Amino acid sequence: MDKFVHLHTHSHYSLLDGLSKIDQLVDRAKELGMEALAITDHGNLYGSVEFFKKATKAGIKPIIGLEAYVATRSRHDKESGIDSTRYHLTLLVKNEIGYKNLVQLVTKSHLEGFYYKPRIDKELLEKYHEGLICLSGCFTSELSRAIEHGDMRKAKEVASFYKKLFGDDYYIEIQPQSPELVEGQIKIAEELGIPMVATQDSHYISKSDAPTHEVLLAIQTGNKLDDEDRFSFSGSDSSFRSEEEMQAALEEAGVDEKHAKEAIHNTALVADKCDFQFKLGVLHLPKFKLPEGERDSFTYLKELVDAGIKKRIGKETKEVRERADHELAIIQKTGFSDYFLIVQDMVNWAKSRGIMVGPGRGSAAGSLVSYVLNITDVNPLKYDLLFERFLNPERNEPPDIDLDFADHRREEVIGYLRETYGDDHVAQIITFGTMAARQAIRDAGRAMGLPYPFCDKIAKLIPFNPNQGRPKSEIQTYIEQVPELGALYRQDPNAKALLDTASNLEGVARHASVHACGTVVTQEPITQYLALQRAPQDENSIITQLEMGSILDMGLLKIDVLGLRNLSIMEDTLRFIKELEGKDLKISEIPLDDEETYKFLQEAETIGIFQYESSGMRRYMKDIKPHELEDLIALVALYRPGPMELIPSYIKRKFGKEKVEHIHPKLEPILKNTYGIGIYQEQMMRIATDLAGYTLPEADTLRKAIGKKIKTLLDAQGDKMIKGMVANGIDEKTAKKIWDLFPPFARYGFPRAHAVSYALIGYWTAYLKTRYPEEFMTSLLNHAGNDVERVAVFIQEAERMGIKVFPPDINKSVTDFAPEGNNIRFGLSAIKNVGSAITENIVDERLKNGPFESLADFALRTRAHNLNKRVLESLIKSGALDSLGVDRATALENMDYLLKSSSEGQSNNQNGLFGGVHKFEIKLKPAEHKAKKADLLAWEKELLGLYVTEHPLKEILKDVNSDKVHPIKSAFGENKEGKRIMTCGVITQVKNIVTKNGSVMAFAKIEDLSDTIEVLVFADTLAKTKDLWKENKAIYVTGRVSNRDGEAKIICESAKEINL
Repeated sequence: MDKFVHLHTHSHYSLLDGLSKIDQLVDRAKELGMEALAITDHGNLYGSVEFFKKATKAGIKPIIGLEAYVATRSRHDKESGIDSTRYHLTLLVKNEIGYKNLVQLVTKSHLEGFYYKPRIDKELLEKYHEGLICLSGCFTSELSRAIEHGDMRKAKEVASFYKKLFGDDYYIEIQPQSPELVEGQIKIAEELGIPMVATQDSHYISKSDAPTHEVLLAIQTGNKLDDEDRFSFSGSDSSFRSEEEMQAALEEAGVDEKHAKEAIHNTALVADKCDFQFKLGVLHLPKFKLPEGERDSFTYLKELVDAGIKKRIGKETKEVRERADHELAIIQKTGFSDYFLIVQDMVNWAKSRGIMVGPGRGSAAGSLVSYVLNITDVNPLKYDLLFERFLNPERNEPPDIDLDFADHRREEVIGYLRETYGDDHVAQIITFGTMAARQAIRDAGRAMGLPYPFCDKIAKLIPFNPNQGRPKSEIQTYIEQVPELGALYRQDPNAKALLDTASNLEGVARHASVHACGTVVTQEPITQYLALQRAPQDENSIITQLEMGSILDMGLLKIDVLGLRNLSIMEDTLRFIKELEGKDLKISEIPLDDEETYKFLQEAETIGIFQYESSGMRRYMKDIKPHELEDLIALVALYRPGPMELIPSYIKRKFGKEKVEHIHPKLEPILKNTYGIGIYQEQMMRIATDLAGYTLPEADTLRKAIGKKIKTLLDAQGDKMIKGMVANGIDEKTAKKIWDLFPPFARYGFPRAHAVSYALIGYWTAYLKTRYPEEFMTSLLNHAGNDVERVAVFIQEAERMGIKVFPPDINKSVTDFAPEGNNIRFGLSAIKNVGSAITENIVDERLKNGPFESLADFALRTRAHNLNKRVLESLIKSGALDSLGVDRATALENMDYLLKSSSEGQSNNQNGLFGGVHKFEIKLKPAEHKAKKADLLAWEKELLGLYVTEHPLKEILKDVNSDKVHPIKSAFGENKEGKRIMTCGVITQVKNIVTKNGSVMAFAKIEDLSDTIEVLVFADTLAKTKDLWKENKAIYVTGRVSNRDGEAKIICESAKEINL
């Protein structure tokens, strides 16, 4: 190799510092004819595997590297004002030993040396330098700083240290961006006999990217471009230069031609030394610790499967035995016995601790082995599920068992993995947030100092992708497609500058976070494979520096440990049932043919029911009238963009209003359950095996090819399918018609195994709501989190079911919502500003020393438990202290006196002046005016998020003409589209948006005693009624019902305020 090689290059994984994406760097290097390239991101190896794969594919030798931060003293020193300064140093991997040492350095920099930045020190370098090439670093290196300060003696000491440590693998970097250092660098190099290399410290691709890079830096620091003294690269060219540009730039910086050519030539020599390659695609699965006396993993797995068949199925039929043996043979062949043992151990441990585990997720429910090992609760033979959809022996990749656990206990499961396999063998997986179109526009606009309304208006002109719920990429595409956006781009210079900048930022990594579910488990310590760091928001959590795709490329075991709120709801419901009714109900014992449950579902009473609670789903639920689990399974698969258009036909066919026809009789047994409509991926695979003679592994390969939508793959599969069908006696014309069903499966096909699993959870939650309504609704409320709107919906639903939700009471409430007879009591922690810590103390005090007898008694006994003015005010206003006999206005006026007196009383009580906590009383000054009813309700709404004791419309509705004014609920249901309606409600939410034509419209939510609905107020109507649209106002609304998006809304024509 004799061409120039970039050895100091930053990608966008130098977060908010590097602009270049990996693809751009590789493409530019290839364009320039470069044979090798190094990536040296700041303090991390985030992009190492991605870069390795893409560079290798492009025929470019990848060099894994790092720009390290070196502590000025020890990495353990973290003294303010001294240790916030650090030096930079460039490290490149030569070989396998070097990679493992770099991983150690990076990991320790994060776990031990982090102080503003992840830092190593010379002690670590002395221990982990083997197999690494060291370049002296940029202008902020220790060597450069010494030269800059004219301290050549110090400079020689630094260079001598690194030369002694790295020997011939130490080089002095000369960069064209630092002409002031050139003379000193050459002098040191020649005096100590250290070779020089030319590096560019590239942060973006071309010179034209420099302004965007300045914006990126301003986003990083929270500055505006015109702020003085902000962090900036201004005046420095940090582009990805060609060899000719490097030669010219070095000479311009004061490097003579001889030294410049030598430094450039040396980059190729360094690249020649680097010979590390990731061994991608090689599996490194951990071994399960076998019980004593067991000789190997497969034998033990087979023993567990045989025992599981007896336990879960009972009688072993020929079908069961053949399926189990078939699956075991594939598991043995692919070498995944330990994988199944690890997963079953984790799941059974969780179940033994009472942690609710989902019945399955994804394709794992297609495995009989998983079922009898208790990993899943779906018998694949009963539901006609395919093992090869889950584990295809023709693909050299581990099966993917995604697992749902009760979300509030997920950390316990991950903790068990750490305890079992060791902290250094288990970590959660990193993920990266990238700048989507709208965010890029807003971030860029803020940095550029443009007004927020201007940027927000432009951002909102970017359409959303309905399939992903987020804007599509390619801002430039929308400039052409959205007329108003295009007009702004062409006519407004600020809009053009903003959109061009945002377009360059789009897709750039913005921040690191923790993947929602991915956890890696390794045989050797994780740092034998990859670097670790602390989670950005939780320094106690250790995460990988490689994202999910790279983890899988490395051949490591990834387990998806997901937290599912509905499982927590079910777990708590079962606990309440046991506590209140003495029944130890098991989810597995719930009958799947309960008539009352199906009646409940047919009436679409599915608020709070997993998968089935959206208004669109409720509409279809009424139409489909489910009478068995198959209907629920189909709805899970159909209620998605794409297949949703098949639902009307499914419903008509179910009730005989549309003829069920099959292109060929052999399709009937495969499509019978779905009335001749292909819904599931497994059906597609069955057609391939039963009609075209595919093996199941081949059928799964077909499924994947269709999912990828690659024409060459589809054409090859189409030819194979048609030939196979013709060979099986199907005429070619019919065979082609059958094949035509397949390409649309890319949009329609859904894994039946996943649909079965999630339909089961949906049915179980419906059963619990039907049969144990108080327990279920209490659990539902407790897991609504801080979502006040959800709490309000659930309370409204409880009351519709005849369950009263009592307001909070200091002597009856506990921390959370709790059943009280056949009703529910509001929990104290659900009151705004009142956290669970103090409510637990309040409840403990009440249980220990009896009910609170007065307001003074309450204040005295809880003052030591962080009772402050804000908490006391919230308790008073919410009505939680009403039972203590003091009206709220008086209590509010005496708050300061109460807190002061209770502090003094507490001190006196500790000194034995009272002889008992209940003898403390103070005289409160009565309020001049009691609080009005409207005030009491407003306080409830503010602090509880809803009206509990009474809705403000209750009295109004008594006098309303019911022939003219209809309840909100009447807007929902069949045949309401376009109907004119007049209703009334209290405004709970208002959001104004700027439309594509620049006008302002409003989206409001209103509620009455029957339901909640969204109201769309277009610009003309808003202009006439703009003062009405404020939260907590009561209004009459007249308009037309729209069901366009599957959810009822009112298009407002007029509105009038109601005086409460």
